[in-house]
Amino acid sequence: MAFTGNENQNISLGEAIELTTRYRESVSPAANLAGFFGKTILQKILSQPGCVGIRIYHGLKKEDNSQTFVLVGADSNEKDLYNGDLAEYATPCPPFCDLNSPLHS
Repeated sequence: MAFTGNENQNISLGEAIELTTRYRESVSPAANLAGFFGKTILQKILSQPGCVGIRIYHGLKKEDNSQTFVLVGADSNEKDLYNGDLAEYATPCPPFCDLNSPLHS
């Protein structure tokens, strides 16, 4: 399957709540629940020649073994654009969370 950048990956709020609830119930209370990436780095990755989307890898930080995400652009041939812009340093949740979000509670 080639990537087009127009894949239908929309889900309902109910589905999102189910997914995040199951995750929270499967990890320790101290686990990262989410990470925030600003639009500047997202636009930088998406603006690379041939980029049709972003692939998100799970990672573990060396210093404290905490979960993180690594973002890399992907082209229509399903290839990572690893020689381009990459992102990690997500702002972690917790402690930077929307406590009123149905995806968090």
